[in-house]
Amino acid sequence: MSKPRITLLQQSTADVTDEEILDLYSTPDRSSPWLRVNFISSIDGAATANGLSGDLGSPADRRVFDLLRRLSDVIVVGAGTVRAEGYGPMRLDDASVEWRMQHGLPPHPVFAIVSSSLNLDPESAIFTGAPIRPIVVTVDEVSERRRERFSEVADVLVAGRSSVDTVLMRQSLCRRGLTQMHCEGGPSFFADLIREDTVDELCLTVRSVLEGPGAPRIVAGAPVELRRDFDVVHALNADDALLLRYVRKAAAKV
Repeated sequence: MSKPRITLLQQSTADVTDEEILDLYSTPDRSSPWLRVNFISSIDGAATANGLSGDLGSPADRRVFDLLRRLSDVIVVGAGTVRAEGYGPMRLDDASVEWRMQHGLPPHPVFAIVSSSLNLDPESAIFTGAPIRPIVVTVDEVSERRRERFSEVADVLVAGRSSVDTVLMRQSLCRRGLTQMHCEGGPSFFADLIREDTVDELCLTVRSVLEGPGAPRIVAGAPVELRRDFDVVHALNADDALLLRYVRKAAAKV
């Protein structure tokens, strides 16, 4: 048996520009469905610091995070993460808006919040301050009255009976022309995506810190008997982190 190939990852002295980063993360065909998941982790596997993923972040991670949003048609986030991380309206900065309009995209991506219970406040700024009408992804078992209340401030997308079916969610978003899907968590929602085999790509920042025991991983929930192989497409180096891009070896089902 031949030895597995190992190469040395060398640090470059040249800074990577925003345009180069956008090129590195762009998909070859925006019309084809693509679901990207983005997370951060410490080197010992913690997904949070002080209970929040945002507290684990760094300027380099935030820079790539913002550029990934720039490339997206829709930002998909579980309601628990929206509450825990203090999300506001999905509004990009001026540079991102200008870039998107130059590339024929709407000024801002759509914000899609996933909630099986609709335990959200329809009067929050997430809805009332949104530059583009958000989407709420929910289930049949939520009362029609509650769904109607949210339909005043968002498009209500039903995907599943008692829990959100991420295959149906993905298909429904694609039918709306939202093919470039960017998921920002959380860990339980990521488990659903893995279980239902809807992930095309994982972007993972590995922050150069030890957080110790107690913090959650980037995925949470019951064990899943499913394994998918991914390719390491690239690794970007910052002073305090590695920014890794993994893409599935085979195309995801739609």
